[in-house]
Amino acid sequence: MPPAPITDDLVLPFAVGATRLKGRVIRLGPLLDTILGQHDYPRAVAEMLGQAIVLAAALARALKYNGIFTLQTKGDGPVRLLVADITAAGHVRGYAQFDAERLARVTPGRAPVPSLLGAGYLAFTVDQGDHTERYQGLVELQGQTLADCAHHYFRQSEQVEAGLKAAVERGPDGRWRGGGIMIERLPAEGLTPEQDDELWRDAVVLMSSCADAELTDPALAPERLLYRLFHEPGVRVQPARPLIAQCRCSRARVERMLRALPPAELDDMAIDGRIDVTCEFCGTHYDFDEADRRALAE
Repeated sequence: MPPAPITDDLVLPFAVGATRLKGRVIRLGPLLDTILGQHDYPRAVAEMLGQAIVLAAALARALKYNGIFTLQTKGDGPVRLLVADITAAGHVRGYAQFDAERLARVTPGRAPVPSLLGAGYLAFTVDQGDHTERYQGLVELQGQTLADCAHHYFRQSEQVEAGLKAAVERGPDGRWRGGGIMIERLPAEGLTPEQDDELWRDAVVLMSSCADAELTDPALAPERLLYRLFHEPGVRVQPARPLIAQCRCSRARVERMLRALPPAELDDMAIDGRIDVTCEFCGTHYDFDEADRRALAE
């Protein structure tokens, strides 16, 4: 029997009509619930991190790379930092840093980027290893949502026309879900500029008509969603690519990090002779006793 189709935790690439307009649908279920469930984030922080993860999945699959794609925000608002990264194999993780006291003073319902992130930047990084040049793109945080900030980046830095939508919700069962859709405009072949412009505008309007609930609905297959949106111009899908919630931390990685530190700094980190390191992504604790600490300094 053929394998069952993937319906969650996936990226589904597609193309619209006979044009060179391409895109992808992101659908996150257990993956997003696992990552957000590893931390006791306030709802507003969890929603922002969830959107960052959705966008990272959408943007990473637009690139050809063999390494790690990272989306990061840093601002002067209550949510100081958001980090979401995805490997070429589809392993996803993320975390946030925030000021609980300042967050409690935020007026509910305000636009999330200015009220939660404040002034700062959005960064996209592609790291393909020690022997390759790392690529990084930066743009100021401008707009009401993270998707707005990504739009601003494409307009200012890449001169690429793209449409983006991302949604995150916590259902009645308490589980987090996320979804997104992205379309990109590529150079047209066999069309006049006027025809190309019209097709692009129509595609953006159709994409924008997608409701947040449709992006996150587990009962609405991604293929069915695409048919709803683009059945008039026609839509073709490619095989879905699975995504997995998986951190890359390990005791060996932590040991290498600690061995790179001066002995005096290791001593400063110790409490009652022990060093405790907690992974910010998954919350795993790594404990090193006094004998371990002496071995690290050798």
